[in-house]
Amino acid sequence: MNIVFYYIVAVVAGVLAGALITYLFGKFPEKWLQDYGVTPQDPDYRPSKRMRPFPEGLIACCFCAASYCVTVFFCHKFYVDTFRPMHLAVIFLVIPVLCLVMMSDKLNRIIPDQFTVFIGCCGILSVLADVFEGSVWFSPDVKWWIPVLNKVIASVVGGGVIWLIGFLSITFLGKEGMGMGDVWLLVATGLITGCYGLVILVYVAIFSALIFAIPLLFRKYKRIAAEKKRIAEAEDPRAEKLKIQREKAKIHFAEDPDYMAFGPFLALGCAVFAIMEPFFFEKMYQTINLFGVYF
Repeated sequence: MNIVFYYIVAVVAGVLAGALITYLFGKFPEKWLQDYGVTPQDPDYRPSKRMRPFPEGLIACCFCAASYCVTVFFCHKFYVDTFRPMHLAVIFLVIPVLCLVMMSDKLNRIIPDQFTVFIGCCGILSVLADVFEGSVWFSPDVKWWIPVLNKVIASVVGGGVIWLIGFLSITFLGKEGMGMGDVWLLVATGLITGCYGLVILVYVAIFSALIFAIPLLFRKYKRIAAEKKRIAEAEDPRAEKLKIQREKAKIHFAEDPDYMAFGPFLALGCAVFAIMEPFFFEKMYQTINLFGVYF
C-alpha cells in the first residue's frame, strides 16, 4: 500500500485524537485535576484550568498528528510490513494520554491517577506485545520471561529513582523535588520503554527540561532584581518587602512562576521512545552487542 496513504491516516487520526482529548479534558471531574483532599471550601482553592481549542487544542492536534506521522516513518518496516497490531495499538492509545499528562501538569501541576492507570494498562499491553509479537530488542528465540523482566525492572528502577530524588529533596532541602505523580508516571511508562528505552526517556526528559529551565532561571533572576530595586526605592523598604512576601503567599502553587513541572518532559521522553523505538535499537545495537546485553 502507498506510504502516502499511511501518512494521511496518521494526520487524520492525530487531529481527531487531539480534538477528542481537548473535549474530554473539559468534561473530567474537578477532583481529578485537584490535589488530594482539596475542596472548594479551602481558602487557597483555585478552579482547575481546562484545555481550550486554542492554543492547547491546536497543540494537542499537532502533537498527536506529528507523533503518528513519525511512527509511520520509523516503525513502518517493523510494525506495519511485519504486522504487529499490539505494538501499533500501544502507540495509538498512549500518545493522546501522554499529551493529556503534559497539559494537566502544565495547567494544574497535577497528574491525575486515572491518566497514569491508563498508561500503565498500555504498558501491560506493551509487555504482552513483546511476548506474543516479539521485540526489536531481543532475538526471536529468547525466553518469554526476559522481555517481561526487562519491562518490570525498568518500571521499578525508574519509579524508585524518582522517588529517591523526591525523598532526598524533602529530607535535605526541605522542599518537594519530585511529586508522587512523577513517580507513578515513570512506573507506568517504564512498562512501555523497558530498560533500554528508560535511558532514552530520561535523556530526552532532562535535555528538553533544560531547554525550558534556562530561560526560566534568567526570568527568576530578573524578577528578583526587580523586587530588590522596588524595595530599595520604596519610602519604607521593610514595609515594601513584607508587601512582596504577602503577594507571593497569595500565589497558588500551580501559578508559581519559579516552578516547572517535570511530568510533561517525562511524558515527552516516553512518547519519543515509543514512536522511534526501532530507530533507537538500530543506533544502539552495536553498543548492546559490545556489552553482551543482546539476548
